[in-house]
Formats: sequence, C-alpha cells, structure tokens
Amino acid sequence: MATVPRLRPEAARTLASGAVVPAHPLALTAERTLGERRQRALTRYYLDAGAGGIAIGVHTTQFEIRDAEHDLFEPVLALAAEELDRCARPEVIRIAGVAGGTAQAVAEAELARALGYDAVLVSPRDAGADPEALLERAAAVGTVLPVIGFYLQVAIGGPVLDREFWRRFAQLPSVVAVKAAPFDRYRTLELVRGVAASGRADEIALYTGNDDAIVADLLTEFHVETPRGPRTLRFVGGLLGQWAVGTRAAVRLLEQAHRAMAGDAVAYRGPGRVAADLLDINQAVFDPANDFHGVIAGVHELLRQQGLLVGTWCLDPEEGLSPGQSEEIARVRLAYPELTDEEFVRANLANWLG
Repeated sequence: MATVPRLRPEAARTLASGAVVPAHPLALTAERTLGERRQRALTRYYLDAGAGGIAIGVHTTQFEIRDAEHDLFEPVLALAAEELDRCARPEVIRIAGVAGGTAQAVAEAELARALGYDAVLVSPRDAGADPEALLERAAAVGTVLPVIGFYLQVAIGGPVLDREFWRRFAQLPSVVAVKAAPFDRYRTLELVRGVAASGRADEIALYTGNDDAIVADLLTEFHVETPRGPRTLRFVGGLLGQWAVGTRAAVRLLEQAHRAMAGDAVAYRGPGRVAADLLDINQAVFDPANDFHGVIAGVHELLRQQGLLVGTWCLDPEEGLSPGQSEEIARVRLAYPELTDEEFVRANLANWLG
C-alpha cells in the first residue's frame, strides 16, 4: 500500500484551526512578462498582514502560467517559496495549485513538493473532465502531496459536482481540506453534506472560497448526518481571491468569526456589520455584472491603485477591466478603507518593494 503523504505538523495545525489564505495574483510587466519585484512585494504583503497560508498557481494566478509560451508555473512558485523561506514562519501553509490531466497534475505536484510546498489545490476546470476522471486524478496527485479539493463556480469554468462526488472525494486518504467556491448556497451545502457522509469530516478542514458569501460561510453551522451520527460542521477559514486584497482586514475578520463561533456574542456583531460592505467590494472587484469578465483584472486594479502593482495586464490579452470597473474599485476603496488595508499598505509599501 502506498504511503499517504502528510502535512508538516505546523502546517497541519494551521490548516485545521483555520487561516486566511490569499489566492496569489500574478505581477506582470507591460510586455506580459513576470515582474519579479512586484511579485515578491505581494507575497511580503500577505505574510506581513498575518496570512496563515499562501495559495499560488491557482485561478487568481492565472491558469495560463502553464502555457508553453509563458512557462511561468515554476518561476512563480519558486519566488513565493523564497519569500516564505525568508519570513521564517513555519506555521504558514504553502499551497500550490495544480491543473490539467493526471500526468500534468502529478508532474506539477512533484515540482511543488521539490520547492517545499505542503499541499496542492486541484483545479476542476479542465474541459471534459468528468467526476470519475477528477477522482482518479486526485488519487494520483495524492500520492505526491496532500490534496485540497476545489469546487469552482460554473461561471469561470467549474463543473457541477454533486454530494456523492464529494463523499467519494473526501474518502481519499490524502485529502486534508476542501475549498467550496461554487458561489451557490445549495451547492455549498451539497459539498458539506458529502464531506460529512465520507466518514472523514474530523480529518478534513472546510475552507470557504465563496467570495460573495464570506461572512455567511464563516458564521454558519451545518447540522449534518455522518456515519457516526449527527455532527455540526463549519468553515474554519478561507482560500479566497478577494483575500488577495484587504488581507490584514481579513485576518481580523477571521479572528472575530472564530471568537463568535466559540460563543463570544460581542465578536459576533463584528462580521455582521461588514458583510454587506465586503459584498460591495467583491461586486466591484469581481465584476459579476459582466459575468466575471474582469475578475482577475479587478484584483490587479485594486492593487495597482494602492501601488503594489503597476498595471492590470493578464497573460490573456482578452482579459481586462470592464467599462466603469476601475471607478467602482476606486469608490469602494474610499468607502471602506479599513477593509481594503489602505493605511497598512501605505505604511509598508516601500519596504515590500525594497
């Protein structure tokens, strides 16, 4: 029997207790080449903001980094790994996104392992990948590194995956967490119930990826049936594109949510007060009015306005901001400066770019 890869003890504790994990963007030059200085600055921002993990090579990093014409998958993972080594925080969990068919995903996982990553987030976006193929791929990748599942919303290429899929997925011994990002309350519930039915709910951390329902997910109790009887499950943290901006505020929000779910009634009021504000920020950044066309460029634009990036360029020239999106992002920055880390970024920008 193959040995199941294990997380480092420090990373395992972080994942299980719950953490803010930004989905790391890609810093490009005007020529659409890697902007190393800005790429490093982003990682430094997330670490100084108190993020408990970094996820790179994921959707927010742009799936096109794997294309032969760009060949950026290894460079961006290597840069983040260097900054993670430099920060000397062993509790920070290092997550690499993997994609493609089984052979490609396994090769990417092997590279991530060689670079010191703890776990891989498996993308379900691949065209034509049916549930059986996704399960087989996850099992193969799980022989290399621990696996984090990913329910990606349909609007940006994710498949619809039912409760039975998530039950079987969670039964894979290498699975340590699942990110729920279908942007759909019913499908989120199906995922949770599938994990509960697997018999491994105590071993799998639930992370929200529903950028439009962050507070709702963090403050929700799911009363579910498991093979061992009724249980209450909840999301312990988030792996989010929205947390690529306002990361320090996200750390405070998650701390409040943890206190609230532990019974602190005063802490409970904090997340509720900002839930709609976060949704307003998300609407500006993620561009749902235009079917999420500007979702990646929107993250870039907020970071550009703050000085962390110099442009909104994406590897795909067809990806960019929608009309009026930049103005909307400027509006929410002015309206909710504490939630977008305005003062924190201003105070530390020169050091991160150093």
